[in-house]
Parts: sequence; structure tokens; C-alpha cells
Amino acid sequence: MPIPAPNLFPPFNILRLSHTELRVTDLAWSRGYYVDTLGLQVTHEDTHSLYLRAMEERGHHCLILRKADVPSVGVLGFKVWAEEDLNRAEHWFHAKGLPVHWIERPFMGRVLATRDPWGVPLEFYASMDRLPPIHQQYNLYRGVKPLRIDHFNLFSSNVDAAVEFYGEMGFRVTEYTADEETGRTWAAWMHRKGGVHDIAFTNGTGPRLHHTAFWVPTPLNIIDLLDLMATTGYLDNIERGPGRHGISNAFFLYIRDRDGHRTEIYCSDYQTCDPDLEPIRWDLKDPQRQTLWGAPAPRSWFELGSVFDGAALLDSDLKAQPIIAP
Repeated sequence: MPIPAPNLFPPFNILRLSHTELRVTDLAWSRGYYVDTLGLQVTHEDTHSLYLRAMEERGHHCLILRKADVPSVGVLGFKVWAEEDLNRAEHWFHAKGLPVHWIERPFMGRVLATRDPWGVPLEFYASMDRLPPIHQQYNLYRGVKPLRIDHFNLFSSNVDAAVEFYGEMGFRVTEYTADEETGRTWAAWMHRKGGVHDIAFTNGTGPRLHHTAFWVPTPLNIIDLLDLMATTGYLDNIERGPGRHGISNAFFLYIRDRDGHRTEIYCSDYQTCDPDLEPIRWDLKDPQRQTLWGAPAPRSWFELGSVFDGAALLDSDLKAQPIIAP
């Protein structure tokens, strides 16, 4: 299917992605992984939860880790431009026949909770507690030196439908993968903030969270993290990379925690803020699509993901396969 024309005047104004809530089975282990090893900063901690931010962020948190018996994803969060956009979002989701609730969240103002048509739990807000800047407190930098949350990637059972729905909200496609045999979209990258993506969709059993990504200063920070993980007991948590994507041109590394939640460490993509920027099309069979250097991804990268609380899984009927590492 053709990529829809961008909606430059959406019903409400999403500024950017904001945060992920991950349910984890061992909060102490997760603290050692996300804080002591990756380098995210603790902004609140109690016996059941951990709130984290990256070094350039002024909002209270970009990642919530919550203790649970079974790992899952609690919510994906987005920041809107103004309070009025929350009211517009409530009206829009309600008109779509989707659930809308006003909820209380620590460290945040009004929060609108809803779900997309496939059951992905979403929340929108306009204000979050602001914290003092720490980006020049270089004594706090450690691990991979994460600067900010960059994007979510989701497995979707129908990427074309997901692109259409999120496109109505104003997300614009920057790059996409086409299955040349069927004409359908196999994967798509969509943005609000002017990078390659705030959210992306990959064909597969869904909805599931494929990964949450954090932007880091340079590729050398990724090399440093690999050396650190390889010598501190996290060798088995390294899944894919380092490498450079063909799509997005970003330098990357994929790692997975003990609950299976995948994180991408990411840098070096490009600016996309021009509203008339044409999407870049890739053939699913192009070996440089996944990695500019031609190395295919492992099978786990195409099959394993984190389930969303309360969302039923549906297999994709698009059976086209990318190149997979043996």
C-alpha cells in the first residue's frame, strides 16, 4: 500500500515521545543494569518502583521500572504541546471508540490514558515535574552516557494500518520497508520531534514492544559499554551490534535485560523537521537495509519482544521474511 500523505494539521499536537514503563521481576537486578551499567540517573526510588532520566532531560523521568511477578510493558508515554491538546486528544480517541480515562500519575500533571486500536496502552500529558539540569555535571556520567530517550519500536500485525492510525495523529513517515511482492509495508519509521523516529512499527506478532532506544554522544560510547558489559557479567545480554543501520544511518547496539526487555543504544541519525520531506523507501531484501555494512540481524531480533499489559496478540498475515543471520 502507498504511504499516506502526512497530516500536517493533526487533531492535537504531540510534541515527542516521553517515557516507557517496564514491569520487571527483580528491581535490584534492574537497578544494577539500567543505572550502574547503562548510566541512567535515579530521580525517585521506593520498594516497588524506580524512576529514571537521562543526562540531558529536564523532565522527571523517561523510564519507569516497576516490580511485577511477570515482565510486561505498562505504558508508552507522549508529551503534548499544551493542556488544551489533552482535551482535544480525549475527544479524538473517544470519537474513535477507544477508551479514555483521566488518571493520577506521580510527578505529572493531568494524564490522559487510552489505547490504540490494537490495545497498546498510551498516555498523554502536557506537564511533568521539572528537575535541575545535570548535563554539565560530568562526574555523574557513567556507562554508555545516555543523553535522552529517542524512540519506541513496536511489533505490529498490520504495519499499514498502524501507519494510517498514527499518521492521523500527525506522525510523519521518514523511511519505510516495502515488500515488493505484495506491495505492503513491512516496517515504518515515524516522527514528531524532528529525528528519524519517535515510534516505529515492524511486521510481526503484535502488539509487542520491540525496544526502547536511548541517544548517546558518540559511537565510542557504545564501544565502551560493550567492554564494560563483557567484563562485568552482562555478556549474554548483548544481542546485536555494534553496527550502522542502513535505515536511519544510526550507529546502534541492541541489548536485552534478564526479563527480555530490549534496549537500543543509538546515535548519528539525521534531521527530519521539514514538513515536505519525502519518505525513503527500502526493499525488504536489500542487505543494507538492516545494516549498512550488510550484516543481517539474528533471528531473536525478529521474533522476541515484550508484551503490553491488557493487549491481545495477533499474528501478522504478511509472511514476507527479511534476510536473517544463520
